[in-house]
Amino acid sequence: MNDDLSGLRVLVTGGASGIGFAIAAEALARGASVAVLDLDPSTAPDGAHAFRADVSDDASVSDAVATAAGALDGLDVVVNNAGIGAQGTVETNPLEEWKRVFDVNVFGMVRVTRAALVHLRQSSRAAVVNTCSIAATAGLPQRALYSASKGAVLSLTLAMAADHLHEGIRVNCVNPGTTDTPWVGRLLDQASDPAAERAALAARQPTGRLVTAAEVAAAVLYLAGPSAGATTGTSLAVDGGMAGLRLRPS
Repeated sequence: MNDDLSGLRVLVTGGASGIGFAIAAEALARGASVAVLDLDPSTAPDGAHAFRADVSDDASVSDAVATAAGALDGLDVVVNNAGIGAQGTVETNPLEEWKRVFDVNVFGMVRVTRAALVHLRQSSRAAVVNTCSIAATAGLPQRALYSASKGAVLSLTLAMAADHLHEGIRVNCVNPGTTDTPWVGRLLDQASDPAAERAALAARQPTGRLVTAAEVAAAVLYLAGPSAGATTGTSLAVDGGMAGLRLRPS
């Protein structure tokens, strides 16, 4: 398998922290040129071009993608990773929060991809990878809004793959399980017993531990790179077996 990404020009949204940071840093380590878009790009990996962008704002996205493409002299790969979370049932999240989460998690991917297509169409190695979630395929408690947004991302990925295959643009997504990121850390800090909550989240995954950001990054960059040249319209689970395994209690 060819892990070398030399020569690829990669754009990562939400690339200054968590999973996005891991994707950008690993892409750089494998030889890619990387541009990061983030609300706070100051913590982007060393070596990346970093630009401020709000994926919920059309003008911000258009300007940032154009600037990033200019800095990289084009784009080969777009990683739509920026997103926000939400907790609650279908009745507990106010409608304004539903609109906000969809505006970032779904419409944000639409805005970024639309702005990038003119550049991707000029690449012979074009790929889009969307960060989806196990929440798109498994019913999780207190995640109605988040799950709905990620279900939309999964369907959007499949539709985009069908629409752009004839243009030579591959589109896939990764479905991480609960990943050890700053966002999850903040959720744990809000729990009445953070240690017990962390243990419960780890136990929910058959491997018995949280997924690492580096593991998600490796999956994203596989789908973005030359080894996945025949792969499009695919969702790759990086979830410790949560989606498909039903282990007997030990």
